[in-house]
Amino acid sequence: MPLQVHQFACLNDNYGFLVRDEATGKTGCVDTPDAEAILAELRSLGWGLDLILNTHWHPDHAGGNARIKAATGCEIVGPQEVTRIAPLDRPLHEGDEVRLGETAFRVLETGGHTLGHISYHDAADAVVFVGDTLFALGCGRLFEGTAEQMWASLQSLAALPDDTLVYCAHEYTAANARFALSVDSSAVLKARADQVFAARERGEPTVPTRIGLEKAANPFLRAPLLRVGLPPAQAFAEVRKAKDAFAG
Repeated sequence: MPLQVHQFACLNDNYGFLVRDEATGKTGCVDTPDAEAILAELRSLGWGLDLILNTHWHPDHAGGNARIKAATGCEIVGPQEVTRIAPLDRPLHEGDEVRLGETAFRVLETGGHTLGHISYHDAADAVVFVGDTLFALGCGRLFEGTAEQMWASLQSLAALPDDTLVYCAHEYTAANARFALSVDSSAVLKARADQVFAARERGEPTVPTRIGLEKAANPFLRAPLLRVGLPPAQAFAEVRKAKDAFAG
């Protein structure tokens, strides 16, 4: 039976994700941006909570761990760096498997935004939870890692099947689209940006996206095509630098 994903907005621009293995009823939470909002969603749905899956240590991703664990008794897994600010029961590494009932998540090391950032890939349901590594038409800032590390992380995600649903943690897509249009004039991007702007005007989310959509229009995945002649990681670094300075 498939994985059910319940997505909801919280904080200023975060998304919360509750994931439920329909075969067993086991329920997880991907990151803990807002403990009270997450607990309220669980009550509304009538779900318990068995597992927190952290992607990285930032407070808007792991800050609710202690409160939610106290309320539910759930297990917390994630990268070791989470212990900088929050409780963690089991550290995870590249290639580890995390089971939620009959659902299996494979851990991908996707550092760059933070050094220990990880993502969770459920191949059977063709979904991946990427935290702040990959965004719709964007990618995370390099707060701790190098451009080379982030480029490698993005390539590991781009290698997933094109139909993979990508659940990123923030609603940044309209701003990302404005930047993308400043560095890429492709017709595919223009059409995608128009769809994004229209969706946001209607108050609709632009998350999840799909790997194939990002490969076709995301300027960070397309960086070698936009900075021809540069090594791929250097081309990515140039596009990332342009985004950091973009004021549009």
